[in-house]
Amino acid sequence: MTTTISALSTPKASAAFEETTIERRDLRDDDVRIDIRFAGICHSDIHQARDEWGQGVFPMTPGHEIIGTVSEVGSAVTDHQVGDTVGVGCFVDSCLECEACRDGEEQFCEKGVVQTYSSTGYDGETTHGGYSRQVVVRDHFVLKIPDGVDLAGTTPLLCAGITTYAPLKRHDVGAGTRVGVIGMGGLGHVAVKIAAAMGAEVSVLSRTDAKKDDGLEFGATSYYATEDESVLDDLAGSFDLLVNTVGAAVPLDSFLGLLDRGGRMVNLGAPSESLEVGAFSLLTMRRGVEGSMVGGLPQTQEMLDFCAEHGITATVEVISADQVDDYYDKVVDGEVRYRAVIDAETLGEAPTS
Repeated sequence: MTTTISALSTPKASAAFEETTIERRDLRDDDVRIDIRFAGICHSDIHQARDEWGQGVFPMTPGHEIIGTVSEVGSAVTDHQVGDTVGVGCFVDSCLECEACRDGEEQFCEKGVVQTYSSTGYDGETTHGGYSRQVVVRDHFVLKIPDGVDLAGTTPLLCAGITTYAPLKRHDVGAGTRVGVIGMGGLGHVAVKIAAAMGAEVSVLSRTDAKKDDGLEFGATSYYATEDESVLDDLAGSFDLLVNTVGAAVPLDSFLGLLDRGGRMVNLGAPSESLEVGAFSLLTMRRGVEGSMVGGLPQTQEMLDFCAEHGITATVEVISADQVDDYYDKVVDGEVRYRAVIDAETLGEAPTS
């Protein structure tokens, strides 16, 4: 038995979204059923729906930033109750037995983590994401949303929040750390807020100064427009950590010179083009480049609690389901300030068995 629910799906790569129905499984002992309230639009949703990374599974219902209310729990579930406000992020299952899973880094599961959508679960079924009225998720992968937070603004933290929080924590960012955030879009503006709350000295490196006032309001101490080529020369050796949040390929060599001795650049964006770096950009001053993706479930819960404590949410535009196609283009064109979140109540009717 399954439950049929309303959803927004794209039938093939780059096709327009259609309102349709999908099936959600009946609860297993360790499952949680969630009535979705908000679903964020992540740039990776766009990459996937347009099959820019390849291997997309269609028809596709994207969405891995999900907040809603528990409507039913399996017989073995003890951490969540009907009526709880909960969240779901980028993945919905893993083996929970390998070394990575035991370390709380389920995203690196040796068996293969099951993504929230466009992925094949261990039962052989294709996963469907949050652009829908309901989702069923294994309890381990359901997160507690702190009381009193703005739900729409918290929704993007399920991806953008943990994606930026994870490298900042890994590099022990705190008072005295000089952090440069490259790009101030959906990821970048959250990175600025979190790094500032950690006590860092935060600078925004954006192509123009169009978002300068916002950047300073979000907690940056400095804002630089990099279209002025002299800026990069003037900032040589100024940072301990650079966080590259840009979704398109950027000239890494141009930015690596901004790092001080032993500094690191963390790349968060996932462009379809290759990222290239010259050897001497790394050898000089013992600089390094690394990649980073989302964190595991323990760190994601830690991030949600940290953001609630410091009053951090994403800055969002709440949209209806019929605006998703337009907002995909707006996200790509950098016209959204700063994340788009779908009001799931604008999508079809409530779920029925």
